[in-house]
Amino acid sequence: MVGYPLKPIYEEVAYIAYHFHWSPELLMAMEHRERQRWVEEVAEINRRLNAESEGGREWMSG
Repeated sequence: MVGYPLKPIYEEVAYIAYHFHWSPELLMAMEHRERQRWVEEVAEINRRLNAESEGGREWMSG
């Protein structure tokens, strides 16, 4: 059985923990697919916030 590489696991855990303040223990206990799904959700939140922020800057400077 081949395991999932540790570096991506730690990156996923750090990313979610940083944004949602969930414990590393909780995140490490998740299935890989579930953790990846949360990474996708955080990324989407960040994309929306960045787009709103950029739009606000354009409005303010225009």
